[in-house]
Amino acid sequence: MLHAGQAAIRSFRVIPSLPQPLAPLLEIAQNLWWSWHPEAVSLFVRLDRELWEETGHNPVRMLGMIDQDLLERVAQDQSYLHGLNLVHARFKAHSQRRSWFLRQYPHLVEQTAGSAAPIRIAYFSAEFGLTECLQIYSGGLGCLAGDHLKAASELGVPMCAVGLLYRCGYFHQYLNADGWQQETYPDLDFANQPVQRVYDEQTGEQVKVHVELPGRRVTVGVWRCDVGRIPLYLLDTNMPENNRADRDITKTLYGGDIETRMMQEIVLGIGGVRALEKVGEQPTVFHINEGHAAFLALERIARFRAAHNCSFEQARQAAAAGHVFTTHTPVPAGIDRFAPQLMEQYFGEMLPSLGIDFDHFLGLGRSNPFDPNEFFSMAVLALRSSQFSNGVSRLHGHVSRTMWKGIWPGLPEDEVPISHVTNGVHPRTWIASNLVSLYDRYLSPDWQLDPTDFHLWEKVHDIPDEELWRHRERQRERLITWCRRKIRKQMKSRGASFEETERAAASLDPRIFTIGFARRFATYKRGTLLLQDLVRLRQ
Repeated sequence: MLHAGQAAIRSFRVIPSLPQPLAPLLEIAQNLWWSWHPEAVSLFVRLDRELWEETGHNPVRMLGMIDQDLLERVAQDQSYLHGLNLVHARFKAHSQRRSWFLRQYPHLVEQTAGSAAPIRIAYFSAEFGLTECLQIYSGGLGCLAGDHLKAASELGVPMCAVGLLYRCGYFHQYLNADGWQQETYPDLDFANQPVQRVYDEQTGEQVKVHVELPGRRVTVGVWRCDVGRIPLYLLDTNMPENNRADRDITKTLYGGDIETRMMQEIVLGIGGVRALEKVGEQPTVFHINEGHAAFLALERIARFRAAHNCSFEQARQAAAAGHVFTTHTPVPAGIDRFAPQLMEQYFGEMLPSLGIDFDHFLGLGRSNPFDPNEFFSMAVLALRSSQFSNGVSRLHGHVSRTMWKGIWPGLPEDEVPISHVTNGVHPRTWIASNLVSLYDRYLSPDWQLDPTDFHLWEKVHDIPDEELWRHRERQRERLITWCRRKIRKQMKSRGASFEETERAAASLDPRIFTIGFARRFATYKRGTLLLQDLVRLRQ
């Protein structure tokens, strides 16, 4: 029987009826390995280019919509099947080959008598930018997290990851007829996304965990997204057991008020630790990518105390030995901070399991533990709960030590325990396919298998300048063509005339030096560096 407020709606997944010769397509579509392999993407483009664009480059959704007669014809196309089998073989080899990490650090992976448990890293992040069809990211933080997972898969780093599955993702921007920015939120249909529910082998039900919020328990469903070899576990509160408000906790990324943010971070940090245990993961290292997931430290401290009957400080030190915190934000305003009253409302009942009083608890998130007016900072909690902390560049490491030196009042600034690891990118995601071919030709394909071989990179100097520049110009022409198409589409939706639309599109020229700004122009991004050398800029 339906209760008031319940809708008689059932979600379902459309499973394509693929002819047997095309069965590997579904296996490829359900693993984001395809997203950084152009030869895999081309398999879907060859099926139906227009449908590929219409579905937002989503192969799972595309296979659920594609014409069955077309599939039957393609299943007889020996040229297509040959390409499919080659890509599928490469996909299988990716997960089976002996990895770079295993070759470099066998003692961390292969357990022998008397050795420590094999290393297993759990990477927590509020967002992951993996591919455009799975819109659970906002910007750079998510793209970096996505690149970490892809690179870990390529290198064979023993890792899993935890995030939130936002059913409306992050907002899309557009300009209305008056030129004002407007936002819309996508409705992500998980049944047609490259994610799958995680099921309990014994009960056959979706794996669920619970987190405690004031006066209630919230049920959290667990999903999985495969990123090459790396499992990404995504948490979802849109469960029938929850009330409407709690179902919306994971509705949008960075949406809602400060209390919604608090609940999201409880689900991510505390719920994430519980979810990993429920699915059988046994991490030895927990990586906190920005402060959003720092509540995981509280869960691990409470668990350690319960298991070993020890003091809070002993448990904190033991847990911290397995925590790595990466801070990204160079300005205090970018850090999540919560009022003491809100912290008491949400964590008052957890204090007995931690073995500390409320003032001690608040001090974990304050630069000055004795300032009763200071808000609770997630970055400070992460710093106090992690044995290893780092910024994301040499300069940012210096900025972070200056910013957080108050946490260690007895130390000189240059001894503040925040190091740096310079941000990198996942090469296959960001290097254009034509440049991949160029590097393969001059460096050998080994540059993709062992990116730390600096002798290979010395061969970059063997690439003729003219050839490299020709590829650069081709990329710029493709970018301008895409921008013109986008401008025409946007202006048409705003009701602009044909003449106005064409005039705007023609203003972009691949032969003219053009500077563009994406998303926002925050001061700490140092955009004025472009104007430091005007003479060079004019040239």
